[in-house]
Amino acid sequence: MLVAALLAGDLSAASPKDKLRAKQAQAEAVLVQVNKLNQSFEASVEAWNGARYQLVVTKQQLVVDRQRLRVAERQRRIAMAHVAARLRALYESDDDQNTTLGIVLGSTSVTDMLDRIDAARAVAASDKKLTQQATAARNRYAQAARAAAATVARRTVAFQQRDRERQRIGSMLDERKRLLAGVQSEVAKLQAEAAAAEAARQARLRAEARARLAAEARALEAQQAAAATAAAAAAARAKAATTVPTAPTTTTTAAPPPPTVAPVTTTTAAPPVPTIPAGPGHPQAATIALRYLGIPYLWGGASPATGFDCSGLVMYVYAQLGISLPHYAAAQYQLGAAVDRSQLQPGDLVFFDALDHVGIYIGNGQFVHAPQTGDVVKITALSDFGDGYVGARRL
Repeated sequence: MLVAALLAGDLSAASPKDKLRAKQAQAEAVLVQVNKLNQSFEASVEAWNGARYQLVVTKQQLVVDRQRLRVAERQRRIAMAHVAARLRALYESDDDQNTTLGIVLGSTSVTDMLDRIDAARAVAASDKKLTQQATAARNRYAQAARAAAATVARRTVAFQQRDRERQRIGSMLDERKRLLAGVQSEVAKLQAEAAAAEAARQARLRAEARARLAAEARALEAQQAAAATAAAAAAARAKAATTVPTAPTTTTTAAPPPPTVAPVTTTTAAPPVPTIPAGPGHPQAATIALRYLGIPYLWGGASPATGFDCSGLVMYVYAQLGISLPHYAAAQYQLGAAVDRSQLQPGDLVFFDALDHVGIYIGNGQFVHAPQTGDVVKITALSDFGDGYVGARRL
């Protein structure tokens, strides 16, 4: 219900993290829509390009067909004019030799007559054929022109439809892009607010940790000083109790010497010397780790100049205490002594996620670590890792 309300835009009761997650989810959803529309738009543009290309080709073919039609029509007119001129010449001619009767009567022999008749027929057939070919060519090119014109009309309609579809999808794409830009702007704003809030929180946690560690260090120094004083006093009492006093000797010349009685020396057992408890690992490592809050995460990094990964940060901090550690969380887990979670002290190493992550405990249920790419060295609660906690080691 919360997610649905957030996605629906009801963010009034949401926390800053929930608002950011909701806006990021909305941005991802809109981005999916934009990508799909981009694909549809690209397809529609290609279809539009294809329709435009086919229309241009058809128009060009129509121009060619119309040119051929004009040529064929001109050739037909020429042929028809030629035949008409020949017929007019035959009709208007006074020379009877061009008529069939004239050919028969004007022939000098049967062979000559047949030859002249064949020639006349050939001329007539040629004129007829020329006229028929010119007419057929005219009709053929006229049909091609009509077909091309019809195709141009159809493809013009198809092109217009593709153009409207392209514009429709383009309009939808523009609207989604504007929405995406607006959502991304809101995400950026929320991220900036979240970053500022996290920076302030980290600053507060750092100040609290420094104060707490300083107080613990002073308490430890006082405890060690008190233990040292108590040990010195106990040693002094023990030394005084074990010292034997010298008995005085009296000499009398008149009387015989009295029997010598050995003095009784009483020895008091010294109280046990209190043992100073061993220091809890290296608590100063926690204070050193706080210096590097805000350093960017860098895979394989082990320097504040470039960045840290998790084991690189631990290695760098402990190197300043003269302790050399491997740049590998699983190998670091093999060093020192195991510590129960309830007995954690500042400076202990805490491990998570099947030994894929390590940090330095700073007390109060918190630790310093280099989390992941895009993040910085920061303070995080152990509880944030939930069941990912593996264990702890004290060096």
